[in-house]
Amino acid sequence: MGLNTKLGVLASGRGSNFQAIQKEIEAGTLDAEIAVLISDRAQAPALEIAAAHGIDAHALPYDKNNREAFERAAGDLLEQAGCEWIVLAGFMRILTPYFINRFAGRILNIHPSLLPDFKGLHPQRQALEAGVKTSGCTVHLVTQDLDAGPIITQSEVPVLENDTEETLAARILVQEHRAYPEAIRILQKKREEG
Repeated sequence: MGLNTKLGVLASGRGSNFQAIQKEIEAGTLDAEIAVLISDRAQAPALEIAAAHGIDAHALPYDKNNREAFERAAGDLLEQAGCEWIVLAGFMRILTPYFINRFAGRILNIHPSLLPDFKGLHPQRQALEAGVKTSGCTVHLVTQDLDAGPIITQSEVPVLENDTEETLAARILVQEHRAYPEAIRILQKKREEG
C-alpha cells in the first residue's frame, strides 16, 4: 500500500464526510489522495466541492431498474483512477453483489450508530426509541450483508435526555468527520504491517 493511498469516493449529497477526508489530506494529517469522486445525482453538492478542490468528479445516471449499469461505469472510473479503496460518503444506494465482489475488502462505509446496533435507515431514531445512553458512528468494510462488514473503528457520543433525531445526528456527524480519516489511517497501518 505504502504512501499516498488513492481513494475513490461515492457520494449522493452534501459530501461532508468527503470534505472531512479532503481537509485532512490538505492539512497533511492523512497521506492519501482522492483520485475521483462519483455521484449518482447530478445536483449533488459533493460534485461542486470536488471540482473546487481540483478532484476529478463525475455524475453518472442511476437507474434503479439497472443498478449494475451505474456500478459498471463507476467501477471502470475507479479502476482507471487507480483507486485502492472506495469510500462511501453519504452514498444513498445499496450496492449490488457485482460491485461488492469487484472491490471485495476495499469498500468503506460509515454508519451513524454503534454497529451491530441500529442497522439500516434512521439509526438515530432507532437509538432514541430504544432508550440507549450512548450512540455514535462506525466505519466498516462493506459486505453483501447490510451494515454488517468488519468494523474498522467506532466513536461514541452520549445520548442526552432532550435529544431529537436531529440533535443526535448532528453530534454523531462531528464524530464521523474524525472517524473516517482515522479508519483510513488504521487500514494504511495494517497494510504496511502486512
